[in-house]
Amino acid sequence: MADEFGAAGPMYPAYLRGEAFLTLRRGKEATAEFQKVVDHRGVVLNNVLGALAYLGLGRAYVLTGETAKAHTAYQEFLTLWKNADPDIPILIAAKAEYARLQ
Repeated sequence: MADEFGAAGPMYPAYLRGEAFLTLRRGKEATAEFQKVVDHRGVVLNNVLGALAYLGLGRAYVLTGETAKAHTAYQEFLTLWKNADPDIPILIAAKAEYARLQ
């Protein structure tokens, strides 16, 4: 676990690995990395990575065909960002992706 506490912030290495696996369309590996961040919310605290990990998790579940889990992860992200500026591009993308799951 010591390698998860990067200089850029706690759990940042796991989050970046998750993003890399998403780019490679390796959903199972991405899920494992984002889950590390989600499982350690007490370490992440209010860092944006805590919320973004749910979005990554949702995207990873879509890749693995686990639609129900993806739905739950997207809902968690959207709940955490319910008061965010609605014009943020990542929020717009997340809402569109979530709508396609319906």
